[in-house]
Amino acid sequence: MRRDHGAAAKLAKALGIVLGTEQIPLRLKAWDGSEAGPEGAPVLEFRSRRALRRMLWSPGQLGMSRAYVAGEIDAPGDVFEAFSALSSVGKFTEPGPFRPPTPAELWSLVRTAIRLGALGPNPAPPPEEARIQRKGRLHSRRRDSAAISHHYDVGNDFYALVLGPSMVYSCAVWPGDTGVMRGPAAGARLVEGLDAAQEAKLDLVCRKLELKPGMRVLDVGCGWGSFALHAAGKYGATVVGVTLSAEQAVLARKRAADAGLTDKVDIRVQDYRDIPDGPFDAVSSIGMSEHVGREHTPGYAAALFALLRPGGRLLNHAISWNAGPTKPDPDSFIPRYVFPDGEMISLGEMVAALESAGFEVLDVEALRRHYALTLRAWVRRLEENWDQAAGLAGLGRARVWRLYMASSALGFENNLTGVNQVLVQRPGGDEPPLRRTAWL
Repeated sequence: MRRDHGAAAKLAKALGIVLGTEQIPLRLKAWDGSEAGPEGAPVLEFRSRRALRRMLWSPGQLGMSRAYVAGEIDAPGDVFEAFSALSSVGKFTEPGPFRPPTPAELWSLVRTAIRLGALGPNPAPPPEEARIQRKGRLHSRRRDSAAISHHYDVGNDFYALVLGPSMVYSCAVWPGDTGVMRGPAAGARLVEGLDAAQEAKLDLVCRKLELKPGMRVLDVGCGWGSFALHAAGKYGATVVGVTLSAEQAVLARKRAADAGLTDKVDIRVQDYRDIPDGPFDAVSSIGMSEHVGREHTPGYAAALFALLRPGGRLLNHAISWNAGPTKPDPDSFIPRYVFPDGEMISLGEMVAALESAGFEVLDVEALRRHYALTLRAWVRRLEENWDQAAGLAGLGRARVWRLYMASSALGFENNLTGVNQVLVQRPGGDEPPLRRTAWL
């Protein structure tokens, strides 16, 4: 029997204060069995008073995210529907740092917590939060290594469950007839097509770089070696792949050995700033420059320019921030739990940095909708393998990845974020083709 009173009604008021809205498009379930909110709406379940206490101490995205990671809040139905409803109202629709409650709102939140018996000391953050100093110089070699390790050294077996056999952890390129896909049946279709879509992306990068047998290629942020294997195996290139993740390097080397490509693929645990053996004929950077940071992006572009021979091409594949000028919030969920010190910049800033380094821009391709589809496929794979994933990485870590991938998919669908392949060339070599049809 449904009861629209009890703790759930008070929770609705508290959540409205946090979100900055009176109308919450969710059905709330509380720990006492009570429910409140519109019938038939996506369900958000509060399993513990501790969730409200986290919201009191960290009102906004961080408090709610911590409660979700700790299992104190859950979305038992379609996670995309629940997160979409949550992010469609109030302060969550505003880009940039979350606006804290006013003193009056905070006092009302405290009174509600008292009535629900939720007042108490600030709960310790879930252990999955990054253990990286909140202050200090960003993007030193040691700090970047620690940030990369937090995200990528979760376990190769865990990533294999989510990513599938392709082991590609960046936006796939889907066929033109894929379209908008929602719901369980659509999720299953996306999973079925994921590996082919990832291979299409790897091949597109190779064609844009015009790889040929014998060319020497640098893959910056090589991950588990998928692009290096494709470039070496399909195009006859000799590839140096660099990563800061020791676990990625171990598996990438094994994959190269299993494919009989150890003579063509060299995987290193190395910072891109420390590569001593240029020049290269081409450079790929797929999903890596988000870790560089706005302040260091000009230096990143200059370093890759110096590593290329005259006429060599760079393909920079990166997520962009599309929601206008904002200051990154280091206390939001993504930097705290997913990508410490990561920073998205606009497409314009990235192109400006590449041009300032001396590159000529040949092509820019937007793949925003492709990443939304890719993330939906990853979420579906995670949910299909939930018990095994939680056993490998821990339940909290699996919940971090579910929250991060589902909310990121919605960000791409709502055009808050984009992803772009920027193809540039170092002047001094052969002229590029007159039309992009050479690679499309």
